[in-house]
Amino acid sequence: MKEYFIKNKVNLILIAVLGLFYIISVVANFGFGIKTMGNFTDSFIEMITLIPFMFVLIGLFDVWVPKEVIEKHVGQDSGIKGMLWVILLSMLQGGPLYGAFPVAYILWKKGASTRNIFVYLGAFSTMKIPMLSFEIGYLGLKFSLMRTLLTLPVFILTAILMEKIFGKNFKMKQPESDKKD
Repeated sequence: MKEYFIKNKVNLILIAVLGLFYIISVVANFGFGIKTMGNFTDSFIEMITLIPFMFVLIGLFDVWVPKEVIEKHVGQDSGIKGMLWVILLSMLQGGPLYGAFPVAYILWKKGASTRNIFVYLGAFSTMKIPMLSFEIGYLGLKFSLMRTLLTLPVFILTAILMEKIFGKNFKMKQPESDKKD
């Protein structure tokens, strides 16, 4: 227990400061602080309800999809076809951006190219079908098409640039639970 507190000292201090800020906001009737904590609570509840489901799906993806399939379709030599596969994968997913990072990690772990990992993250943040449907509903089809046509090339160019910068030796930080691999 003592080791846990020592290891997570900074995080625990931040949580205590946040709790203190909330208490002071309520006592002082500080509207901005109360609203901030309300938004934080909503985001926290959304996150803890989504994360277990996402990790089950990611675990199944990790176990069921062989490394050879990922290397063949989105690996170093996959070219434009690989980019199309990761764009399609990102479009079919839902949820917040933090849900894309474990998928990107699994793709990297199974041999996806650096370029395709960054294309996936960019496309996930802007081209998810659930998000596009809301966007079309509120801003119109023309706006959504133009935004997609303008942002997709930017993400592809950024991914190509990132691959040039990081090279084939790109490494992601392994989660503690995955370090035995």
